This record gives sequence, structure tokens and C-alpha cells, in this order.
Amino acid sequence: MFLAGLWIYASSRGPVFYRQMREGMDGRRIAVWKLRTMYVDGDRLLEEWFDGHPEDRERWRRYFKLRRDPRVLPWIGPLLRRTSLDELPQLWSVLRGEMSLVGPRPLPDYHLQRFPDEFRMLRIRVLPGLTGLWQISARSDGDVNVQEALDTYYIRNWSPWLDLYILARTVTAVLMARGAY
Repeated sequence: MFLAGLWIYASSRGPVFYRQMREGMDGRRIAVWKLRTMYVDGDRLLEEWFDGHPEDRERWRRYFKLRRDPRVLPWIGPLLRRTSLDELPQLWSVLRGEMSLVGPRPLPDYHLQRFPDEFRMLRIRVLPGLTGLWQISARSDGDVNVQEALDTYYIRNWSPWLDLYILARTVTAVLMARGAY
């Protein structure tokens, strides 16, 4: 993390870490920390990108991911995202009891708004996780319907064995970097 932090610092003005408030268990707001992989003015860059690439706006509405994301820092951004090393600071949230190693990922508010209320109420019944069924199955290639189906399956069928399976598959998913961008 230290080396990645130095690289981020050398690549772009702004902080090394990125913090976003997201919905946790029981609807409580939690701070989700990441190593910063984007430019500080990423929202502006994304809107400008959509002006010139309207087809990407539709992809964004379905997946909340872009293969060619204009906000991502050169070299270090893709590397951290492909390896999921940008997520390491969330281990602190796991230690604090705000997150679990496995569970539905805590999502930004703009992403949550795409889901029906019934699903959102189901999600807040469990701790959000560092990894989950969606991350090992579809990663960035799963649209909001896939995300909802996989998170619902996980919550309704939770077991320690399912968590162990997901943790084991997370190693493979990260090493293969399939669907990561």
C-alpha cells in the first residue's frame, strides 16, 4: 500500500486515499476507503466523456463500469483496479465491524438508486463485504440485474461454507483479473 500510495501521489494531485459514504447494515452510513485510482475531478471528466460518447452513458446505467473510464489515473489506476489492491484500506472497516470479509458490496448511493426498495431493504439486513458472490461470478461484467440476483441469492442462502467458497474463489478472481477494469 505504501508503494502504491507513493505512485498515486506522484501521478496526480490530491489525496492518496479516497473516502465515500455508503449504506451499511441497518441503513447506517459507513465510510468506505480505497486507494485513489481516479483523478480528483472524476465526476466532471465522466460527464465530458458522456457528451462525446453517448453509448457509454447507457453502459454506465446498466453496469456502473466503463472499460475505458476517463477518470482512471494512467498506469497505477488500472493496476490497482485489476488486482483489487485499491480495496485493501477496507480491511480497517472489517476490523471495526462495519464490514465483513464476505457480503454484498457497499454501493454508492447513485448505484443503489437503480434497485427496487425491496432489494435495498434486504441488503441492509447484512454487513456489507469486501468480496461477494457478484465479485467472483461476474465482477464488472454483471449488470444491475445480475448484481441483484447474486446478492439476493447470497443473502437468502448464507452459510459459513458459502463464505469459505467465496473467499477461495476471490483469490482466483483477483489473480485472473477476469472482468476487472
